[in-house]
Amino acid sequence: MKRFRLALALPVFALVGGIAAAQAPGTRLRGTVERMQGMSLELKAADGRDIKVALAPGFSVGGMVAAKGSDIAKGSFIGVGAKPQPDGTLLAVQVVIFPESMRGTGEGHRPWGVLPDATMTNATVAETVSRVDGANLVLNYPGGEQKVAITPEATILMAAPAEASELKPGAQVAMTANRQADGSYSTSRVTVAKAGAKLPL
Repeated sequence: MKRFRLALALPVFALVGGIAAAQAPGTRLRGTVERMQGMSLELKAADGRDIKVALAPGFSVGGMVAAKGSDIAKGSFIGVGAKPQPDGTLLAVQVVIFPESMRGTGEGHRPWGVLPDATMTNATVAETVSRVDGANLVLNYPGGEQKVAITPEATILMAAPAEASELKPGAQVAMTANRQADGSYSTSRVTVAKAGAKLPL
């Protein structure tokens, strides 16, 4: 099994996506696998383009599975893409629950270029209060905290191990890739949706 890594994106979510690294160069790609041949992955991108991606030697594959609000426990390390609310709190758009091995990755609060005026917060859950229609969280990170509301409309995901064999036709994938001179791309990390999960923005 290839060593598990999470390939999320920040735009800086490039952490996801991802959501994992504080800064990462490259282009965020999402799409459906059409074919994998050797170290080359052919995708139908979300915008309809046909894209070829060269996989770097030793590339890693990470998975995403669907999760629930009840999976977010006090002390969890999570990444929250959110929109600011008039009262200063945040409304979660997507939440990624990180494995313990990724605690501290990209920690902090910053703009999230995926959506207008949105933010990304990678932080520890200091407090969680369940509501009938979701939950309220307090997230702590060095130098600050954020209050976040999670509603049923938010996408909640959990990182999971994955293997290269899962990059088969029809699989939904996301990655941060570098554009090559011939218009193709290359990447060293791929995230694949498992069990019907919706990939991060």
